[in-house]
Amino acid sequence: MNRIIITLFCILSYAVTNAQIHEIGIFAGGNNYIGDVGPTNYVKPNEFAFGILYKWNKSPRHSWRISYTQGKITSNDHDSDSQARKQRGLNFENSVKELSLGLEFNFFDFNLHESGFLLTPYVYSGISYFGYTELYHRNNQYEEDDNKSSFAIPMTVGIKTRIAEKLILGFEAGARYTFTDNLDGSNPKNNSFESLRFGNLNSKDWYVFTGFTLTYTFGNKPCYCAE
Repeated sequence: MNRIIITLFCILSYAVTNAQIHEIGIFAGGNNYIGDVGPTNYVKPNEFAFGILYKWNKSPRHSWRISYTQGKITSNDHDSDSQARKQRGLNFENSVKELSLGLEFNFFDFNLHESGFLLTPYVYSGISYFGYTELYHRNNQYEEDDNKSSFAIPMTVGIKTRIAEKLILGFEAGARYTFTDNLDGSNPKNNSFESLRFGNLNSKDWYVFTGFTLTYTFGNKPCYCAE
């Protein structure tokens, strides 16, 4: 995961020297998981998450975006509405450390060099690469096996506005569809734990980051024209 952080800073350094106008800032909020343990609420943050992000604004409608976000994920069957899960009584704790790259699209023009009020809803998607810990459950307790990594598809919706000349405040919720079914210990990859697998083994896990972004804008005035 340290290599992911180093790669992120190298990309940011390259972008700052070559792009036209930039945003760099922070993300702070919460996250939750959706899978085979605990409640199935899609957006219900229960743990703190934070990160950094950079945007290269290519036009008033779209930006290339790269971010690093991390947070702990926890879930407990006792918090579920399902009586079967409550009776089972499992719980787990894991963490995700994610590097994401993709395209952000604004529904309205968001030209940072125009004066006056700016506000727009937006969507973001691309590809995420994240690290996590392989888990398994034994005697109703979760145990750690090994550190792993996988890919996910981010699907984010948000709204942002300019709150000062060079400050942009946003609020977003971003679900990640992962390519693993073992954030929760229900489907360990290690064949030694095959007998300990449970739940829907054909369904992948999700995690969701929800929170605020605050970015600082800088750079040369862009020429938004066809290239």
